[in-house]
Amino acid sequence: MQNIPINNKIIDSKLEAFNITDMDKASIREVVEIVNQIQDETGVKFIRMEMGVPGLPPAKVGVDAEIEALKNGVASVYPNINGIPEVKKEAARFVKNFMNIEVKPECCVPSSGSMQGTYSVFQVASSCDKQKDTALFIDPGFPVQKQQFMVMGHKFESFDVYNYRGEKLREKLESYLEKGNINSIIYSNPNNPTWVCFTENELQIIGELANKYDVIVMEDLAYFGMDFRKDLSKPGQAPYQPSVANYTDNYVLFISASKIFSYAGQRIAVIIMSDKVYHRNYPELENRYKIKGFGNAVIYRVLYALSSGVSHSAQHAMAAMLKAANDGTFNFVNEVKEYGEKAQIMKGLFTKNGFTILYDKDEGEPIGDGFYFTLAYPGMKAGELLHRMLFYGISAITLSSTGSTKEGLRACVSAVNRNQMNDLKERLEAFNKAYPTT
Repeated sequence: MQNIPINNKIIDSKLEAFNITDMDKASIREVVEIVNQIQDETGVKFIRMEMGVPGLPPAKVGVDAEIEALKNGVASVYPNINGIPEVKKEAARFVKNFMNIEVKPECCVPSSGSMQGTYSVFQVASSCDKQKDTALFIDPGFPVQKQQFMVMGHKFESFDVYNYRGEKLREKLESYLEKGNINSIIYSNPNNPTWVCFTENELQIIGELANKYDVIVMEDLAYFGMDFRKDLSKPGQAPYQPSVANYTDNYVLFISASKIFSYAGQRIAVIIMSDKVYHRNYPELENRYKIKGFGNAVIYRVLYALSSGVSHSAQHAMAAMLKAANDGTFNFVNEVKEYGEKAQIMKGLFTKNGFTILYDKDEGEPIGDGFYFTLAYPGMKAGELLHRMLFYGISAITLSSTGSTKEGLRACVSAVNRNQMNDLKERLEAFNKAYPTT
């Protein structure tokens, strides 16, 4: 507890240098740099919960495959813009084995991380029908996806799902869809930042409305299989990763290696399009891209323009990791259970010291323990809470940037080491003593 709480002059000087008067307005990257500077000046090692980065070693099977591919000379060869055959085949197998959904290899297309995948698909989906010029985010969500829309200049709307779980979701979604201007519905499942997971009932509602109003559902599966309340690790065996793909053919899925394989640095993911979406022709696409088909527009117009394909060696790594998971020789879910175990410990420490979990239920069932959780503290708004936590060497981000309407914080467990749990306990006890809740 040496140097805790941190001298307020040190922290306030850093905020002033960034022209930040309210921590609720600070971006993730600003919080990162502010904490870096405070650490450097004070020597206090922070409990860092602001960045959603993997905290585990990369999957060895991927590293070995990528090294071997580089030794075999792939660095000198342009990869196929469609993706190498191995990654397309194994991606289709993976979706069948772990989701029980049939997709064709041709509809599985690698991208440079899901970020490039979502950008490419958002761009095309926003250009299919001039009457449907707006996307709909089910929030809270990943802030940078909205930044992608800002960069593209396309429209979007959003709502916080907190008060619209279960059957309430149908009426809320339909209030947007019935206007006729929505081209897509976008969400993550499990959810970044709240870790709520849509139930089968909610996924069915989304799928049925997608069919009724002819909109594409874009399901970001960055944390595939990481709802540890069920064992989703066995290929070809139920239970499977829940998905809207069970209830509609109007879907695009994004499966990234970043979190599930701890392979974030190599920027590799796979876009999974249904056969219907991939092969659907839109006259408006021909007007803009000189090509009718949705899948071809994604690949041969947007992906080609952005990067002319995905890193050749990273595709070999992705293919190897998917194959090992499909063959049952690599239990990727067990590899990342550490996140759930740390979350359980950390949530317990926070709640024992006056904090509450904001997004805490999935249709009445307590949410699982995983990569993220949300925090609130009685009597404090989000910006004030984050500001005061900095004095105790604890960092996070506010929920406002994620589309949440709640006053609270998002905490990520990945960068917190097991050996910091006692520090976290002592700091939270000191925080609660300084700001008693009773």
